[in-house]
Amino acid sequence: MINTFDILETIKMIQDECLDIRTTTMGISLLDCADSSIDRACEKVYEKICRKAEKLVATGEEIEKQYGIPIINKRVSVTPVAILAGISGGDPVKYALTLEKAANTIGVNFIGGYSALVQKGFSAGDLELIHSIPEALARTEHLCSSVNIGSTKAGINMDAVKLMGQKVKEAAELTKDRECIAAGKLVVFCNAPEDNPFMAGAFHGISEPDCVINVGVSGPGVVRSAISKYPDYSINEIAELIKKTAFKITRMGQLVGVEASKKLGVPFGIVDLSLAPTPAVGDSVAHILEAIGLEQCGGAGTTACLAMLNDAVKKGGVMASSSVGGLSGAFIPVSEDAGMIDAARSGALTIEKLEAMTAVCSVGLDMIVIPGDTTAEVISGIIADEAAIGMVNGKTTAVRVIPAIGKNIGDELEFGGLLGSGPVMKVNTKSPAKFINRGGKIPAPLHSLKN
Repeated sequence: MINTFDILETIKMIQDECLDIRTTTMGISLLDCADSSIDRACEKVYEKICRKAEKLVATGEEIEKQYGIPIINKRVSVTPVAILAGISGGDPVKYALTLEKAANTIGVNFIGGYSALVQKGFSAGDLELIHSIPEALARTEHLCSSVNIGSTKAGINMDAVKLMGQKVKEAAELTKDRECIAAGKLVVFCNAPEDNPFMAGAFHGISEPDCVINVGVSGPGVVRSAISKYPDYSINEIAELIKKTAFKITRMGQLVGVEASKKLGVPFGIVDLSLAPTPAVGDSVAHILEAIGLEQCGGAGTTACLAMLNDAVKKGGVMASSSVGGLSGAFIPVSEDAGMIDAARSGALTIEKLEAMTAVCSVGLDMIVIPGDTTAEVISGIIADEAAIGMVNGKTTAVRVIPAIGKNIGDELEFGGLLGSGPVMKVNTKSPAKFINRGGKIPAPLHSLKN
């Protein structure tokens, strides 16, 4: 039974503690849009997205008004476009422009799925799509792209790792007059989930239904506020408090997902119960870690605090929803988190420390601004290191770094909105070029044989 205290508590979370639904993301399969003619395929893609997602934004706004719950983004994810490109041939950028047109028509914030899954090698369409990513992202505003280059079962495709280092650099170069934003819409994965509602990594997996609604919740401010009320709690008591708070946050996401499913007439997929920060004051994962007892995020003890937080969020959230998926846990995107930005500016938070933290959080090295003269081989080395963490530990890891063309350590890029701003962070410039240029594959670890 819902009581007055629960209602008032939720209102306070929304008004004072930055609680929101970060996104409702409609996944749409484009497999039935495949055609040997790229022009016909694009027509089918545009028609299907506009038909299926016609009411997505309006439905989200209706739910916001009905329940008083802010839904920050409405998004669409589609089948990896490399699959369509392999069938149709032609310039994949045509698909990118079609997706951008559809996004503008239906009014969503982002559309994801300009993607390729190449962990075991390149099939027809994969290389063409990957080579087109910089141009596609430079010529669009709402499009997001992802490439999965490794998995625990398959190992790491080092040819793809080499290629993605180059494409990240090219994407930044093509948009150097726009804060290198194209690189901020490109993520390189290991163990990419098929039901992730968060950009830039969202795509609609081939095992997913024809159309589905996934919800991503967020509540770092709520968790930080709860912890700050109990300064004398032990660590296990803090973990229990986080679990209870995550339960309440996730219940809200479950409610929104079920309501959106009913109103749109499509299946409800998953709630991703991640703590996704924003640049807004009071909405920071770093500030949660500092509320637990760190002087500043990045110092000694940061990885341990984050491990406890991530685990407690999952334990609390998994009991609150009939279906939890996506990434689920705590995100640490530097430019999107006010506390992370401060820690990076002060030098307390380094890329090496962030890499250690990715072993225990939801995703990986996310929204990190690096010097513009960083070589493609060094970027590939960063991708390889992060993929190795994911592969060996059987978890999702990813890299979204933005080479700040023409800028050096201490300078900043300003993206605006949820993407925030970020200081250029120091990178170890010792070259891994010989390693990267060997090509081939890093074999899957032994535990990949578990059945």
